[in-house]
Amino acid sequence: MSTITTTIANDEEILVLLRGGNKAFEQGFRMLMAKYRERLYWHIRRMVNAHNDADDVLQNTFIKVYRGIGQFEGKSALYTWLYRIATNEAITFLQQRNRRSTTSIDAGEVTLASRLKADEWFDGDQIQVRLQESIEQLPEKQKIVFNLRYFQEMPYEEMSTLLDTSVGALKASFHHAVKKIEAFLEQ
Repeated sequence: MSTITTTIANDEEILVLLRGGNKAFEQGFRMLMAKYRERLYWHIRRMVNAHNDADDVLQNTFIKVYRGIGQFEGKSALYTWLYRIATNEAITFLQQRNRRSTTSIDAGEVTLASRLKADEWFDGDQIQVRLQESIEQLPEKQKIVFNLRYFQEMPYEEMSTLLDTSVGALKASFHHAVKKIEAFLEQ
């Protein structure tokens, strides 16, 4: 078993290893996880809110990446491909959770705030809880666009590739999300 070097390889080096034999693939996949685990975790966490849920979605994301890396064609940047998978996994998780939930919207709001406050990994204050509550109220697409732009500072052009949506539509979604969040926070 080989060890991962302390320096993080660039995407090209990782892809070369992933396209190599079994040992090279294993090393490449470890390097990919080391490089992107934290960024993907926080991207997912902002969508699903709870640490345990984010860990589950991240694990599912890396399973999909592991199984599908052979189909990566390199038409986009590696991290764009990873973020798309992570985003889709988070959306799938949220849809499944919403289908299982039989509580009202008001009860869901209380549950979200309670989950954030009870989460041992959440070290935020009341303002952060209110921000998360306001983000949770957004439609799914606006929530994703807001998270990518506000927290990840992702350029609209990259979001366009990731979400397969026009830059203009993304700017409009972000604008509407900001206005809704401002209105919620002013209440």
